[in-house]
Amino acid sequence: MAQSEIIFNIEESPEGGFEARALGFSIFTQADSHEELKAMIRDAVACQFEDADKPRVIRLHMVKDEVIPA
Repeated sequence: MAQSEIIFNIEESPEGGFEARALGFSIFTQADSHEELKAMIRDAVACQFEDADKPRVIRLHMVKDEVIPA
């Protein structure tokens, strides 16, 4: 039975671009732009799951750390 969704944490890469990690699965991908990252995530999910088991929704959770002076 397919899960309804899979969640990815998205962070800016220290080297530039973005990194994405799936919660609860061994899926990791990276890309230079946000649009390219979405395509890479779709491809990674398609490679990980059979069609019958593939989640219907991919949720992207953007994480950005920002430090400001006190």
